[in-house]
Amino acid sequence: MNGIINVLKPPGMTSQDVVSYVKRTLKEKKVGHTGTLDPGACGVLPICIGKATKIVDYIMNDKKTYICELTFGNETDTYDKYGKKLFNVDLNYENIDYTFFKNVTNSFKGKIIQVPPIFSSVKVNGKRAYELARQGIIPDINEREVIIYDINILSFTPPTAMLKVTCSKGTYIRSLCTDIGRKLGCRAYMSFLIRTQTGKFTLENSHILDEISLENIKKIAIRTDYALEMKNLYVDKKFYKNIINGNKFPISNFSEFKDNEKVKIYIEPDEFLAIGKIYNGNVLVEKLLV
Repeated sequence: MNGIINVLKPPGMTSQDVVSYVKRTLKEKKVGHTGTLDPGACGVLPICIGKATKIVDYIMNDKKTYICELTFGNETDTYDKYGKKLFNVDLNYENIDYTFFKNVTNSFKGKIIQVPPIFSSVKVNGKRAYELARQGIIPDINEREVIIYDINILSFTPPTAMLKVTCSKGTYIRSLCTDIGRKLGCRAYMSFLIRTQTGKFTLENSHILDEISLENIKKIAIRTDYALEMKNLYVDKKFYKNIINGNKFPISNFSEFKDNEKVKIYIEPDEFLAIGKIYNGNVLVEKLLV
């Protein structure tokens, strides 16, 4: 059994809970998710099955889109509504108008430096940060560079606002909401989160857990190659052994590709074998999918 299920993760489950559910339901050992969603969040969570688990990292690198709600006036230790508020009384947010809010949110577009929440799955000295935080230990989490491709204000009705955020892998929306609140001067925390898209996977083509079954798997599973946003490269069957053995091979239509561009390699007419990289007129096999 090979393929990808675009799961609509419900709130209250961890991403690993979803993986375990799929393993039990489909009686499949090789199952992996493509990017952690907070337990309280919901949304798109592509689940790879069988040989499709080999492309987990590629899907994780895709852009992601979220809709989140900020609540003004306080901050929590988890950066979301499930944590402990840091201020006994909410701070004043009445001087925050739409123009000021828009200017502040726009200032986070582009490459930014972000520190993940201490209650997160980031590893610190071999342990998850949240495990240390629950023991009362404040983990020393390294800052990271992430990209905010776009932020759109969907609503602004203090004490809350809704944002649509498109970002890179590794972005914590909880941290973004907290950083926005600090820059506003009134503090804020994330009170709702849904992931609406990751790569080609959207809410519209997602499936709830009840739809997953052995009888239904052929209807809802997606081909492994569909998930990869790369150009197709069709090659003659004479290069089959080169591909299987991980050896480079030349291509005649090199001008159609950029150097270092990743491609999906097919043996003509339509047998998907591997992911490769174009380099100096040759194809280097990067990941074998058979």
